[in-house]
Amino acid sequence: MVDYWYYTGDTTYNKVTSEGLLFQVGPNNDYMPPNQTLTEGNDDQGFWGMAVMTAAEYNFPNPPAGQPGWLALAQAVFNTQAARWDTEHCNGGLRWQIFTWNNGFDYKNSISQACFFNVAARLALYTGNATYADWAIKTWDWMVGVKFIDEHYYVYDGAHTPDNCTGIVPYQFSYNPVRIPMSQ
Repeated sequence: MVDYWYYTGDTTYNKVTSEGLLFQVGPNNDYMPPNQTLTEGNDDQGFWGMAVMTAAEYNFPNPPAGQPGWLALAQAVFNTQAARWDTEHCNGGLRWQIFTWNNGFDYKNSISQACFFNVAARLALYTGNATYADWAIKTWDWMVGVKFIDEHYYVYDGAHTPDNCTGIVPYQFSYNPVRIPMSQ
């Protein structure tokens, strides 16, 4: 809906779009709302971060006074995820799930990394803050190093932490970029 407003100039849906983007910010303005926190994954939070980053980049009308701005929300997502970077398992990366009780906590997946990379890279460009760029590079390098992205730029789903991310799950999903080989 932010794209719709940006490309058409039609403000008809701006109010409902803002309400939707603000509905799940949670008490800490980081898209960790109590109604979702127990089951939320890093990818879920990352999608919200990318949405509000788009709102900031397009200069979508900011929320009413007393509500966090789009940039602040994207930064909060980045900050909470950077704090979860797990060097104890697989030498880095974000887990798919945030909490130990969720199925998938022992899994690091490409989409969680890709969302974090996306937000970090866009924050770097938007703010000029090199720390965000450093995190984007670190995330990319980690994904290549652990072989979530191979030498042909195929992006694989992820790997489990008990085997230190050595057994790559080779599934490719449409939300992870998939390179299509060119015929020669």
